[in-house]
Amino acid sequence: MLENEANPTISKSTGLPRKRFYRARAHSNPLSDSHFPVPISPSHVDFSLHYPQFFSLSCEVGCIKKAQFADIGCGFGGLLVSLSTLFPETLMIGMELRDKVAEYVKERILALRTTNPGQYQNVSVVRTNSMKYIPNYFEKGQLTKMFFLFPDPHFKEKNHRRRVISPHLLDEYAYVLEVGGIIYTITDVEELGEWMKTCLDNHPMFEALTEEELQADPAVKLLCTATEEGQRVARNGGQTFQAVYRRIALSL
Repeated sequence: MLENEANPTISKSTGLPRKRFYRARAHSNPLSDSHFPVPISPSHVDFSLHYPQFFSLSCEVGCIKKAQFADIGCGFGGLLVSLSTLFPETLMIGMELRDKVAEYVKERILALRTTNPGQYQNVSVVRTNSMKYIPNYFEKGQLTKMFFLFPDPHFKEKNHRRRVISPHLLDEYAYVLEVGGIIYTITDVEELGEWMKTCLDNHPMFEALTEEELQADPAVKLLCTATEEGQRVARNGGQTFQAVYRRIALSL
């Protein structure tokens, strides 16, 4: 408690970091060069630093677990925190380009682990540019779920190449997703929603989930409620546009 009182970035009541000390621009330019370490390949990613409890247990049984969920542009980590308790045995990682925001998520996870012993050990965050370095972190078919919640719409046509859902990036996502893996997208910008849906519809390795499948998927229920952006849209009575697709095998 004395440490929290001396540290204004930590809430005295919850022990969690305060967002106002980690605020950053709403979006960053994904095409600009940023300076942070990038692994040469997935085999060079030391995930034991992210999930120490899981890796100590894995060593005992001789099987190393790997991250299976990726939240791309994870923001302040709301979805990750919700998914962590919903899928407690699944390792998941958030990928965030903004350094202050990534640092907030890191501190939030550490605080949650401290105040909730045994929980939130399966969730972590890394600062990186997912539009450039997805294959550096994940092997072929490693992921079972990828989330793209309220991404930057990049309204100007000349900036559409910066959109995180695009035909060429879907090739990379299809590579790291296992067959049957799910890609989740949501936005409050109708034009972007149509863009993402069209990209996915036109890609030969993705097919839309049926309405029955959407209703049965517990992760779908979090898309509108778990993030700061989704809560803002709900408060303002705004619309959201979802596109949820399954990775399928390429037809020959």
